[in-house]
Amino acid sequence: MRVLILSALIASTAACTWVPIEPEGKSVRVLPVGAVPAGCQQKGEVVVSVKSAVGFYNRNPLRVQEELETLARNEAPGAGANAVQAQGQPEQGSQRFTAYRCAGN
Repeated sequence: MRVLILSALIASTAACTWVPIEPEGKSVRVLPVGAVPAGCQQKGEVVVSVKSAVGFYNRNPLRVQEELETLARNEAPGAGANAVQAQGQPEQGSQRFTAYRCAGN
């Protein structure tokens, strides 16, 4: 019985997005990895992290990446940025982004 309850709890939390987008973050773009588009000025870096595992259960990597991008978008306006670009792949639930202020965004 305990195994069934634990399995149901893990399955339900795996489908949840734990990081809501803030109103300020909705207008922040996530730039694709690669060259920075013309008209963008670097404003700083944003380092964000979420839980990539719950107990012995590893969370879906795409869900983790989505939450990291959401956190970076939420933090960008505080740096005067309206776009973020990942500097690499997530590692153990943490990721570094470069924050940019782009014209026309």
